Amino acid sequence: MLKIAFHPIYKHPLPAGHRFPMLKYDLLPQQLLYEGTCNVDNFFEPQIPSEEPILAVHKESYFHELKNLQLKPSLARKIGFPLSKALVEREQIIADGTVSGCTFALEHGIAMNIAGGTHHAFTDRGEAFCMLNDQAIGARYLLEKELVKSILIVDLDVHQGNGTAEIFRNEPSVFTFSMHGAANYPFKKETSDLDIPLEKGTNDNTYLTILKETLPRLMNKVQPDFIFYLCGVDVLSTDKLGTLAMSMEGCYQRDRFVLQCCKDAKLPVQCSMGGGYSPDIKTIVEAHANTFRLAQEIFF
Repeated sequence: MLKIAFHPIYKHPLPAGHRFPMLKYDLLPQQLLYEGTCNVDNFFEPQIPSEEPILAVHKESYFHELKNLQLKPSLARKIGFPLSKALVEREQIIADGTVSGCTFALEHGIAMNIAGGTHHAFTDRGEAFCMLNDQAIGARYLLEKELVKSILIVDLDVHQGNGTAEIFRNEPSVFTFSMHGAANYPFKKETSDLDIPLEKGTNDNTYLTILKETLPRLMNKVQPDFIFYLCGVDVLSTDKLGTLAMSMEGCYQRDRFVLQCCKDAKLPVQCSMGGGYSPDIKTIVEAHANTFRLAQEIFF
């Protein structure tokens, strides 16, 4: 059975006019239930985890300053959300959704998180709506519990996974792959194990050709035991914060290819949704829903 992490705290209240589409975390599970892609048994509710998996990735000083709302104002501004205890609890619960999803993926082949993909969180700081790096925490958990030996992180959000690249810079057991808009934030990129920056206006054909040439080669090279997939839908041409020109169908085919590669290779995969900032919330929800539809079709 497909297991999906979701908690009502995912939809966190923000000031009017804030550019982050928090409403998608409420609408996406509703859509999946309404159309019958999922039922209530598919969802599980993550909790605030112990500090151990978080501190295996993030510096204790940073986490405790974040948790106690004691970050320097300059560091808090980079996160982009008004800090509150509820917001920090939300971030911890999202991380637990991904860690728990890793266990489900090992059992069922795949697991999803309605939120997550917080790849701009570094060991010692957060930025760009990211405070705790959920997939990095999940990867470190798998390694420390000796559940896997080699991990491939496939980050196809339109923004480079700079925090993830920094966290695993000197970790040979984790291979970081980021394919992103060259002109997109972050403007000072980190160095992933493999970065593929894409020019403005990259279309479906070019994007999918590059992906189909790259991912199978990487899987053969890395020989991973586990894959994390960050499936941001900010690659769409409609996205306010993206620079690529992909259609809804192109984004759908991207997800189909990645998930089919994982299934064919019998590799467990954990998916976090990442970004999506199209002006019409229905576009964001539809693009994300496609990922869940494909997970059900390919794995079950």
